[in-house]
Amino acid sequence: MVTLVCAGAVILSLAGAAIAFDAAAPDASSGPGGASAEMKPNNPSPAPTPEQDPAARSAKSIECSQKADAQDLHGKPRKHFIHNCKRGI
Repeated sequence: MVTLVCAGAVILSLAGAAIAFDAAAPDASSGPGGASAEMKPNNPSPAPTPEQDPAARSAKSIECSQKADAQDLHGKPRKHFIHNCKRGI
């Protein structure tokens, strides 16, 4: 009798944990306005960036790339250098 009670308690606790786990997981099947929409964090969209002239951006990009070539930079150091160069740092 005690074994059956313990087994029942274990099954109920595992079922409760599974239900809690399912509630925390996002539901991919529900669309906009579904139950999962309430659980999504309210992330505002990023502010739009001002548009630049593509020709000017390309010229600066090419200039920074040539400077990186002159320093024989590759990989992450090159990416970091070009990023700072474009920003004017």
